[in-house]
Amino acid sequence: MSENSEFRFAGATGIGSMPGTDAREAAKTVTGSLEDFPFLAELPARGPGADMIGRTAGMLVELYARVEPSGWRLSDHPGRDTRRARSWLGEDLDALEEFTQGYEGDLKVQAVGPWTLAAALELRNGEAVLSDPGACRDLAASLEEGLRLHLAEVRRRIPGARVVLQLDEPSLTAVLRGQVRTASGYRTHRAVDRQVVEATLRQVFGATAGGPVVVHSCAPDVPFALLRRAGAAALSFDLALLTERDDDSVGEAVEGGTGLFAGVAAGTDGPLSDPAGSVMGVRTLWRRLGLRPGLLAEAVTVTPSCGLAGASPAYARQVLAHCVRAARSLADNPE
Repeated sequence: MSENSEFRFAGATGIGSMPGTDAREAAKTVTGSLEDFPFLAELPARGPGADMIGRTAGMLVELYARVEPSGWRLSDHPGRDTRRARSWLGEDLDALEEFTQGYEGDLKVQAVGPWTLAAALELRNGEAVLSDPGACRDLAASLEEGLRLHLAEVRRRIPGARVVLQLDEPSLTAVLRGQVRTASGYRTHRAVDRQVVEATLRQVFGATAGGPVVVHSCAPDVPFALLRRAGAAALSFDLALLTERDDDSVGEAVEGGTGLFAGVAAGTDGPLSDPAGSVMGVRTLWRRLGLRPGLLAEAVTVTPSCGLAGASPAYARQVLAHCVRAARSLADNPE
């Protein structure tokens, strides 16, 4: 078994974003729906600084960012946008702390990973950080230190929790393939060497001091093998985007002790099938891979396919509860 096999996760959780602008309401929904694996909610509807890029930019150490018409751009000093991002993060932590008094168990926090951040953040000249290898290294070091401080703060506030760090890397495949567009839109940035990508991820994973890291991408063609080698304890993805091309790397991940966070329910309002039907695709995958049914409940955590920022509050509550029931269905009837 791999070094990741020590990590087992509760049956269901969410991805990160929630609808609305009320931190207490979001924390109440998350902790009420996911008693065994709550997460720190993100509320992007509040505006710039509450979005995933701005929120993570606010965590950086000795690097700052401000909002420009084209997006988030590095700046020389902390301004209004940085202060707003940090203030909202503080509000969210206050609300989560209030609703997790005495909690013991897994608790997930999310941030944008170094490569998606490098693809989204702009240098002062308007090009992505991704265009400059030295800037990428500085950004990764700043992110690692910022995450270390953030995780320490979460552990201080909720001392009974095992804090799980989720890094969102939806742009990772585009970075590896040289598909991230330049500022002009006419060209793309060159592909980053896979060994550099892997080493940088491993460096940022070090912020957890040995705690578990989940890497999430709701894009197609998640580089499962690379993320495992970097040290991810679990891989989070949209189950509907898996193809048979992914079978070998998914099978190797499970057999090596890496967890799967399978996104099985839509992140926006719509009809939900019965819970057992939602995880039918997981059972089908298991049979196709020839994996032991008894491994299912150990290896798979059920989630929505992506964040819930675009959902109604009622649907967000409904889909989180649905994921809990679907996980129970997997555990009770693995075959």
